Amino acid sequence: MSPMRTHGSCVSVSVRSPPASSASRCSLSNSSASSDDATCGAPIWMGKGLTCVCFKRKGTYERIFFDLTPQQQEERLRRLKQRMRICFDGSKVEHQEGLRALWHATYPGQELISLVSDQWKDMGWQGRDPSTDFRGAGFISLENLLFFAKTFSTSFQQLLKKEGGNRATWEYPFAVGGVNITFMLMQMLDLDSLKPRTFVRPVFLQMLSENEWAFDLLYCVAFVVMDKQWLERNATYMEFNVSITSAYAASFFFFSFKDCMHHIRLSGFTVHVKLIC
Repeated sequence: MSPMRTHGSCVSVSVRSPPASSASRCSLSNSSASSDDATCGAPIWMGKGLTCVCFKRKGTYERIFFDLTPQQQEERLRRLKQRMRICFDGSKVEHQEGLRALWHATYPGQELISLVSDQWKDMGWQGRDPSTDFRGAGFISLENLLFFAKTFSTSFQQLLKKEGGNRATWEYPFAVGGVNITFMLMQMLDLDSLKPRTFVRPVFLQMLSENEWAFDLLYCVAFVVMDKQWLERNATYMEFNVSITSAYAASFFFFSFKDCMHHIRLSGFTVHVKLIC
């Protein structure tokens, strides 16, 4: 085993590369690193409740590389499929706790009045009750948002507050956008079909064998890509679905090379990719 250490809001994950012209090294500023001072360690699998539980720890984020047996790989895939099948249920205590955890990760120090409150609209939910917005994406879409908020807090806050680029008068709803991205990725990976219909699934399974949290990490990348597409198109609220489709295509493009390991940096609004092949 050999640990790979990354600092600030950087993490190592296997994805496919964008065009070579956009590949570059990531240079994190001191301000970015300090804002992520309380970094999130490796998520911990829990039998009940939140499957993505992060612990705060100052310092480096370590990921251990090791070879998995076919049985271990199958178990990882089984757990991911299980996560994808869980519908959001606002009556379940663990799902309520998940919403509270998302609120506190998004707005540290700000009190949440109620799980049904106008406060949720500030995060980009369509109404007072966020539980009505999960639809087909299920509980894993909440886990994805929470993973993003805790693991890449700087990028998460920048996207939430729409701090980068020339923003539209009517912006896409942040939280609902995140739910749509989860649904998009689930459709793209097509993990439940008997035979893979594209090359995407086999490549993702290789990613999953290298990092159990590959889906959550890919989600963070796709969210950044979607926002970038939104800015490049100078899109309006009515064009939100077009930006989601573009993010789908861009995420699909990540899988189109045979190279194995890249370092993804979510610093700001650009996905910086360092090719290691």
